[in-house]
Amino acid sequence: MHALAYFCAKNSFMYEVFVFLHSIFRWLVLISLLYAIGRSIEGLVSKRAYTKADNLARAMASTISHTQLLIGFTVYFVLSPITQFFMKSGSGDNHEIWFFGIYHIAMMLLAIVVMTIGGSMAKRAAGDTAKFKTTVIYFSIALVLILLAIPWFRPFFRNF
Repeated sequence: MHALAYFCAKNSFMYEVFVFLHSIFRWLVLISLLYAIGRSIEGLVSKRAYTKADNLARAMASTISHTQLLIGFTVYFVLSPITQFFMKSGSGDNHEIWFFGIYHIAMMLLAIVVMTIGGSMAKRAAGDTAKFKTTVIYFSIALVLILLAIPWFRPFFRNF
């Protein structure tokens, strides 16, 4: 039996579970980011004080995104037959293997780094306006990076 086929058969259940979780968390990441950005835009426009709820929205978006990253790392480095093949053989001319082997993980990691830096800066910013503005800028950049790196050619909801 070919090594890739053996690996897929042995880990297919765990792979399906983690891909399902990764698919669900994709939507949680998008919703939490949009919510945190929306609260921050509203706070900037209304010139209101930065509240515990604003801080919670920022922290929840970051936590959900970091959880998604850990699930993604598990899929990428341990379970995915696509990335296992990529690491052994490269992508050749196959766009899907290249997408998951390089592009997806690099863009998502960059998005989380941008969000982490922005969240940290927002938490430590001196005034309410600075906190809102920093969150809007960094979280929006992260959101754009995430939207560019989502595999839109895959099903929106993965079955378990």
